[in-house]
Amino acid sequence: MVLTIIAPFFDVPSLKENGKLTYHSNLFLSEKPTSGVIKIHGGTLFDYVFVIDNNMSGRQRTNYIIHQYLEGILDLIDRYDEFKEKDLKIRGTSYIINERTGRRIGFNTIETDNIQKIILIFNYFNVMLTYCIAKGTLSFPNLNQTRTFETSLSRLVAHREHINDLNKKFKKISTRSFMK
Repeated sequence: MVLTIIAPFFDVPSLKENGKLTYHSNLFLSEKPTSGVIKIHGGTLFDYVFVIDNNMSGRQRTNYIIHQYLEGILDLIDRYDEFKEKDLKIRGTSYIINERTGRRIGFNTIETDNIQKIILIFNYFNVMLTYCIAKGTLSFPNLNQTRTFETSLSRLVAHREHINDLNKKFKKISTRSFMK
């Protein structure tokens, strides 16, 4: 268990250095595309520990996280814009984003594969710590609420304006509520 907690503090910088992970924002990263699919991640325990301010309330943290996800999606669109004709698939699993929000920004919900479920169960303690940091209190994520989202790069490009509008809204909310 201790190994799963400390692994991100070593793995993530190493994978970033090797070009296998790309940060698109403070809490949004992607793996190098393989077989036409870019796997996205909403930050690691490493990121949550060093990026989220302890003085934020749980609501402020959630707003900040969503803002960082949206920032990351916009950066991903820009970074891979030249590949939009190849229609790369974008896929990620989240227990923070709900189905409605995913749809609004261009993602469809798909069945979470068994390997992903096993990985989440194996890393439950890590997921729980990240969730506690996100909520600002002791919380236990319900892995039954985990969803896998998928879209194509061209669909994200088509939703860019809406994603940008949402991003501005969450940036304003995050900045305003944190300044109080």
